Order: sequence, then structure tokens, then C-alpha cells
Amino acid sequence: MSADVHSYLKATETDIKSIPVIDISKLIDGTDKQGVADEIGRVCENLGFLYIVNHGVDKELIKRVKDMTERFFNLPFEEKQKLNIVNSGQTLRGYIPMFGENVDPEHTKDFKECFDLAEDESEISPFFGPNQMPENWPEFKDTMEAYHQAMVELANKLIGAISLSLGLPHDYFYNKQKHPISIQRILHYPPQEGNITREKIGIGEHTDYGFLTILSQDDVGGLQVKNRSGEWISAPPIEGSFIVNIGDLVQTYTNDRYVSTYHRVINVSGKERYSYPFFMDMDFEAVVEPVVTCVSEANPSNYTAYTCGEHKYRRFVESYEHLKEEKIA
Repeated sequence: MSADVHSYLKATETDIKSIPVIDISKLIDGTDKQGVADEIGRVCENLGFLYIVNHGVDKELIKRVKDMTERFFNLPFEEKQKLNIVNSGQTLRGYIPMFGENVDPEHTKDFKECFDLAEDESEISPFFGPNQMPENWPEFKDTMEAYHQAMVELANKLIGAISLSLGLPHDYFYNKQKHPISIQRILHYPPQEGNITREKIGIGEHTDYGFLTILSQDDVGGLQVKNRSGEWISAPPIEGSFIVNIGDLVQTYTNDRYVSTYHRVINVSGKERYSYPFFMDMDFEAVVEPVVTCVSEANPSNYTAYTCGEHKYRRFVESYEHLKEEKIA
């Protein structure tokens, strides 16, 4: 059966001018950090989504992650359920079954399943604690944790570039990332067919809650981005690239100079879709408020200061039923 997609869910096919591709090799090797930072800044002002290439992440590691992801989601449901994220409480690690998380709960049920991990720690608090991992599969644990670390290192370089793009010291945000919240997620979106409406799609429209997202995706497609004109455009896969987008924290830090962009996923390809987003934030108690270079007498602050963890946890409570009755430890 083919898919009959509601007109609201259709997107314009994208060319390179719609979502720019930036070569970040000179950021990675340090030969022109400011030049790459300025390119990233221009995109953040106009869209907040970009592709990056020559990022330095090991291709073989990416390939292993993709292989492990498909194998994980092909496990029997009962095996995955042993790792249900509910078991981890406020730590928020493990498996999220279909409809277990809904990022636009007033309008959409998310037709996806996920698995979340981060740095494995013994002390438990919101977003921190031990990972849940499949039994007797050490290769999965080792691969996913190695990829998480590679994403942390890449995110740090990109966050330094965002600092430079704002006229701030390269290490400005690092002072708010002594023990940052981070999440490595793997995702499975089954294909949809029949009559498809906003009520159930891969993931409903949303902005990302944190500072920065780095996304690897397979070759299936389905990601859509809302541009500044309010039009939905496609963000198709480009081999060897990551998609990077800024989140709510950057919008606050820049006093709306850079805007967190709405996006969604609709998989009507007829194939299983897998993606691998990494989310990088600040310390739980880090204060989020507009930076000095984005505030002036003519452009006063649009925000009251809040903490990173407060904001992110509130957004997760909206998406996860099991958090609604829990108090922050």
C-alpha cells in the first residue's frame, strides 16, 4: 500500500543552497577556526541547520554504530524491554518503545523506537547514572560508548566555533561544561503507509532542548526542517556528512540572534530508517541567559535566566509519562 501523505506533512525537496554544507577541516586542525566559525554563525542566523563534512570522525566507527543499531532494533521486543528507560528513572538511559516518547504530545504520537546512553557513572541524578546495556554483547557497549566520546570531542570543537562566531573567547562555553549533560541516541523509524496525518508520524515537529545536536543518518531520508519562511524543506542524506543543528539553549544565549529550528521525521520510503543523534548540553546547574555580545541598550535581553537542567528536565517531563510524578533528586 502506498502512502497518502496529508498536504501539511509534505516538504519541498532541498538543494545545497537551502541547507548549506560546511567543510570544517580547518576548525578540526586549527588552521582557521575563526573562518569556519563565521560560516557556521551565518547559517545559525538564517536557518540553524547545516551539514558538516571533513569532521574527522572515524568512518569505521560510524559503520560499526550503524551495524550495531540495526542489530539492536532487530532483537526480540522482550529483550529490548528488559532495558526500558522507565527502569532508569531520572537517569533516562535505555530503550524507549513505540509511542514511549512523544515530543509534540498535543498533536502527534511518535512512531519510533529509541535507545539512549551517555557516560556511564555510578552516582544517580537527573540525566546522570549508569547505562543499561544488552547482556552478553560487550561489542555493543564498547562501540556505543566510543561513539559517544567521539561525538563529545566533535561537539566541543563546534561549540568553540559558536563562541567565536559570537565574538566571544573560544573557551567561553567550556566554563559551563565541567560535567555536561549529553545523550547519544540511536533511532529506528519503521516505514509508514496508508493515510498519514499529523496524529502519527516518525517524530512530531519540535525544537531540540539543549545546546547542539550532531546527527548521522542512513540513506533512507525523511528528515524535514522548517525554514525562516515557515516552509518545510527536506534534509536528505549526504554521504560522509553529519547534520548539525542548534537547540533552545543557543537561542537563549544569543538573545534570538540564532534560532532553534523546528524539525520532524516522516518515513514514507518503504524502508526501515535508522538515525544516530547526539545531544550536547551544559552542566545541569549552568545558568542560561543572553551573552554580553548579544545584548545592548537597543537590543535588551528577551529572557529571564534559567538553568540548563531545569529547562531540559521540564521538556522531558512533557514527553515521558514516568517522570510526571517524580521529583528531581
